[in-house]
Amino acid sequence: MPRYVYAITAATHPCRLDGLAGVGAEPAPVGTITVGRLRAVISDTKEEIRPKRRDLAAHQAVQERLMADGPVLPLQFGYTAPDDQAVADVLQERADDYLEALARLRGCAEYHVRASQDQDALLREVLRDSDRARALNDRIRSGDTDPRLPLELGEIVAGEVRERQESLAAGLVRTLASFAEDHSARTPAEGDILNLSLLVRDDDKDDLLQAEARLAEQAEDIEFRFSGPLPPYSFV
Repeated sequence: MPRYVYAITAATHPCRLDGLAGVGAEPAPVGTITVGRLRAVISDTKEEIRPKRRDLAAHQAVQERLMADGPVLPLQFGYTAPDDQAVADVLQERADDYLEALARLRGCAEYHVRASQDQDALLREVLRDSDRARALNDRIRSGDTDPRLPLELGEIVAGEVRERQESLAAGLVRTLASFAEDHSARTPAEGDILNLSLLVRDDDKDDLLQAEARLAEQAEDIEFRFSGPLPPYSFV
């Protein structure tokens, strides 16, 4: 029977899975397959698993239960294997890599930081600081109908906004990454300037949260969205 695979842990992980139901329309109990020093957390599945809300929640519940008791290599939603032997073969073939990753993640969790900036405040800042942009804006507002003016103003503003946001994001990454063992910066979603994942040791968690609070207080025109601790999806 096909197996849905949630995560990989050390064989010594307690894997307290009682009461957890797996993904799928007919959820099966969550169990394990152990090979040597490694263990895969799995459940039976009879169907193609799609990212429905209930199944996403079930997948995440398994990760959080495992994470509470030790390091875990969480798989992204949707991984399946044809049978137990296929899972066992991978555990055996990749044992050294998985054990090294588990050791690196011991005592760590992932935190996400996303940020967006007040666009009106940023545009006012550009017009205040750029003599050329301010002059073009004044001509347009005074009724000058030269069709080249809006295009030139748009190019100047777009360039200034991009440069300022990239510089701001780089500064935020430097500040927050100093509290992390590792970090991963991804392309921000539309309207955001920052999409950052941090791998943080439990001992450094309070320092990170304090730094986040200071940033949120100091940067009045920036909205921060913090989440964590989370399973370390970005670092496995």
